[in-house]
Amino acid sequence: MASIDLYAIGNALVDSEYEVSDELLQSLGVEKRHMTLIDAERRSYLEHGVQGKHSRHTGGGSAGNTVVALSQLGGKAFYACRVADDSLGRFYRDDLAANGVQSNLVDGLASSGQTGTCMVMVTPDAERSMSTFLGATSELEDSALREDAIRNAKVYYMEGYLAAQTGGLAAALKGRAIARAAGVKLATTLSDMSMINFCRAGLEAMVGGADAGKLDFLFCNEEEAQVWCGVQDIDAVCERLSALATTVCLTRSAKGCIVIEGAQRTTVEAAKVKAIDTNGAGDMFAGAFLFAVTQGYSHAQAARLANDCAGRVVAQYGNRLQPEELQQLRKDFEAANAKG
Repeated sequence: MASIDLYAIGNALVDSEYEVSDELLQSLGVEKRHMTLIDAERRSYLEHGVQGKHSRHTGGGSAGNTVVALSQLGGKAFYACRVADDSLGRFYRDDLAANGVQSNLVDGLASSGQTGTCMVMVTPDAERSMSTFLGATSELEDSALREDAIRNAKVYYMEGYLAAQTGGLAAALKGRAIARAAGVKLATTLSDMSMINFCRAGLEAMVGGADAGKLDFLFCNEEEAQVWCGVQDIDAVCERLSALATTVCLTRSAKGCIVIEGAQRTTVEAAKVKAIDTNGAGDMFAGAFLFAVTQGYSHAQAARLANDCAGRVVAQYGNRLQPEELQQLRKDFEAANAKG
């Protein structure tokens, strides 16, 4: 019997979030709504540009946010990642542990390099624009995998951003093969339009095909889906996405989400909130959805919980919620879906 609900592999980043104007974003040369990889020199330039701006620092990384969400809801999670043996790396390791997430980091931190960071700039329209310095996570490799933990998981989840990294992608695909051989369900996310535009081959390898085995779960937002499919029409998008995974969750911001299962489509309404910061919304959706699914709820029920949790994230600044907030959302969800 599986002892881990979700085993994920992805980037380990410490997030710094800033509230900025569109004018400042443009003057700094940051591409709006996209994730852009940067080097140490560019990071220093951007840090200088946002001096004096209010900022928040939290554990991050897309899949890192997802496993923390699932764990805070009450699930069991394991995260394979890489940080350096510096203050940020130790912060990240301890933050995972404090949130109940098991990880390979308990076996030691990388002896060289700097822990990766992500500068998240949020404009008044709630859009997030990310500048990511990968640092130590750029050297993520298959030594981070724990094969026994993968085999004892219900779902194996690959962060789409790893499509940009040779070693990280190879590690994710090795884990994928281990999971498939053990009958563990497979999941990934398209992550960001920049990944689709510049790293599509890596994403296609994660999605897989006849030889690699079809995904069980795929997560993406509407804009990512349209770029991936090369069409704007939502019906055509759904039809093309249905070939990629048994279950596809297509999120549409205030329009809610569509759960696509073959020819069947289930629309689930979004939570009624005022969005002020979209950072972490997709990560939260995936974590809450997979939590509910691994606890035996239907995919439609899981999408409702995921929408509620993601809605709570976008209604605040920051990429994560406090554990007590998620626990209350879980209690409300369970009460509304009490099994007779």
